[in-house]
Amino acid sequence: MKKILIFIISSPFFVLAQIPPGYYNSAQGLVGNNLKVALYNIIKNHTVVSYGGLWTAFPKSDAKANGKVFDIYSYKPIGGQPYEYTFVTHQCGNYSMESDCYNREHSWPQSWFNSTSGPDSDMFHIYPTDGYVNNQRGNYPFGNTSTVSWTSLNGSRVGACANVGYSSTVFEPINEFKGDLARSYFYMTTRYYSEDAAWGSSPATNKATILPWQLNVLLQWHHQDPVSAKEIARNDSIYYLFQNNRNPFIDHPNWADSIWATLSGIEELHNKPVYSIYPNPTLSGEMTISGLENSNHVSVFNLLGVLVFEINSEKDSEHIDLSNQPSGVYFVRIKGVNSISTLKVLRD
Repeated sequence: MKKILIFIISSPFFVLAQIPPGYYNSAQGLVGNNLKVALYNIIKNHTVVSYGGLWTAFPKSDAKANGKVFDIYSYKPIGGQPYEYTFVTHQCGNYSMESDCYNREHSWPQSWFNSTSGPDSDMFHIYPTDGYVNNQRGNYPFGNTSTVSWTSLNGSRVGACANVGYSSTVFEPINEFKGDLARSYFYMTTRYYSEDAAWGSSPATNKATILPWQLNVLLQWHHQDPVSAKEIARNDSIYYLFQNNRNPFIDHPNWADSIWATLSGIEELHNKPVYSIYPNPTLSGEMTISGLENSNHVSVFNLLGVLVFEINSEKDSEHIDLSNQPSGVYFVRIKGVNSISTLKVLRD
């Protein structure tokens, strides 16, 4: 017998990370800077991996299923790979073009924090990437490009910034990893809160604080590219094998909005509309969502992120039919004029 159970959650993302019981207890129910401070106190004082130790850590944190280096600057989600690296064997070294070797990419550039010990080897913002692409990125901020001056083999781009608030050169990774890098930045600004006296500034940051224009870009990327299985596995690996701390914004993606929504113009989560889905449980797989208002886009995704149902609504309620879907977890996402909410649907 099939049935559907409904749970309302406050995030448009859902992850199944191996979070230690009670790890985030002191952060529950908080918002704004109070939440940021609570998370800082949870993840500070991590076990520091040496800079050289990153080479031996990467095979456990950044390996593809085939054992090759998972390089976010060369990986292509569709089609064949332009090149792949073997751990240790293809470690940089010198390079003169793409595919020569991989090195250690500080997504938050070292020059922005004056190569301070600790953040210089913090795995949550350091990735193994092609050395040549890493060099092309340099210390440019992240952003969406307009006029493009250079493109890597997987589609990462360097060019003039198309985002409001900044018009100089930026680096734009492919869509597959925009959320990953945004959550790396959310981690860094939280982990090194109040520990940034020796840090410098940049076009995107003031010490460990992310400037508003860059924050807007990262929050957009965070929502456009939800947490992936790769990030979950990496988060667990870094916690259990190396640093003994976690990236809270992988475990609880909604906390990014809870902390920074007022800076980006995004409505706070506790002001979101309240929706309901009924009947609960349902034997047929058919249900009605109520509480809609104005213009709403309703979409339903399975755990793999595949869209299985969508409708544009101008009514206060809509019919949803999942009777042709297999057992499993689904997410009903309601995007309104000023809010995004998600309802979790468990079909078993």
